[in-house]
Amino acid sequence: MTVQPVRLFGDPILRSKAVAVVDFDRELHKLVADLEDTMHEAGGAGLAAPQLGVGLRVFAYDVGDFSGHMVNPTFDVVGAEEQFGPEGCLSIPELRADCLRALEIVARGFDMHGEPITVKGSDLLARCIQHEIDHLDGVLFVDRLDPAARKEAMRFIRESTWFGVAEPPTIKANPLGLHGRR
Repeated sequence: MTVQPVRLFGDPILRSKAVAVVDFDRELHKLVADLEDTMHEAGGAGLAAPQLGVGLRVFAYDVGDFSGHMVNPTFDVVGAEEQFGPEGCLSIPELRADCLRALEIVARGFDMHGEPITVKGSDLLARCIQHEIDHLDGVLFVDRLDPAARKEAMRFIRESTWFGVAEPPTIKANPLGLHGRR
């Protein structure tokens, strides 16, 4: 198993827009495996690469009878119906709040081998995919709450036992300097 630590609210990578995947290689396959293993171990319905500290447009999902992953995903809303329901996030432990999302979507992207895939979803699957694509854009579900619910969510986060506890990762300088030259 390749379970990785999940980045928590406050980590800057969660607010950064992820970049498109260009190499469908062994490293991408390992990332997808890490996402799936970590998501299942944590009991989540989805997990995006930035939540593992990787700024690439990749996520994994497992909702009911639907599971998989998407690379470089986009989605289109189908119809005008919306759903208002509870969401949570592995990067914001123990918080659940009602959030407004499109009821039905069509998501398009690629699998880890570079093959195009399309996922049509409604209800929980649509909610999960929208949530994970938000992560790839640096958006957290608390950003989509109405002002009163967002204020309450932020109070909950500030008072949580986990907020501000995790140390930021150590970033090592490249010994060769910029562009691989000394």
